[in-house]
Amino acid sequence: MTEKEKMLAGLPYDAWDDVLLSERMRAKAICHQFNLADPTKLDERAEILKALLCIKDHVNIEPNFFCDYGYNIELGSNFYSNHNLTILDVCKVTIGDNVLFGPNVMISTATHPLDPIERLSTEYGSPITIGNNVWLGGNVSILPGVTIGDNCVIGAGSVVTRDIPESSVAVGNPCRVTKSI
Repeated sequence: MTEKEKMLAGLPYDAWDDVLLSERMRAKAICHQFNLADPTKLDERAEILKALLCIKDHVNIEPNFFCDYGYNIELGSNFYSNHNLTILDVCKVTIGDNVLFGPNVMISTATHPLDPIERLSTEYGSPITIGNNVWLGGNVSILPGVTIGDNCVIGAGSVVTRDIPESSVAVGNPCRVTKSI
C-alpha cells in the first residue's frame, strides 16, 4: 500500500513521502496563484480553483485560501467562503449545497498520534462531511471525523469536535447543540 493510499484510507502514513510532498507543493502553488489573483476577476479566480478542487457551480471563495491537496475537497453548488479559509484535506472533505462560511474557518481532517515517538514519523486523518444549507460563523474549527447535518448553524468561534445533527444551532468550545431549527 502506498503512502497516498494509506492517507486516503485514514491509516497512519508518512506525510514526507515524495509523491505526497509533490502533490502538496502543487496545491500550495495553485493556492498562491489564487490568493494573488485580481479579486475583481471572479471568473478567472473560479478557473484557478477548478484546477484544484472538485466544484459544482457558483462557488466563491474570498482570498486567502489554503489547502493541503485540493483533490479531496468537494464543494456543492452555491458555496461561499469569506476570507482566510484553511482546509487540511488529507482525507475527503464533502461540503453540500448552499453553504456559507464566515472568515477564518479551519477544517482539518488531519491529526497526529498521541505518542510522541510515533508523531515524529506519521500522521493520519478522518473525513469530514458538511451537509446542505449550513452556515459556519467566523473562526469556526471543524476537527477530524465530524459530520454536520443539513440546515445547521454553527456559532462563531466554535470548535466542532463531534457530529452535529441536522437542523441544529450549535455553539461553543467544545461545540454543543443549543436548539433545533
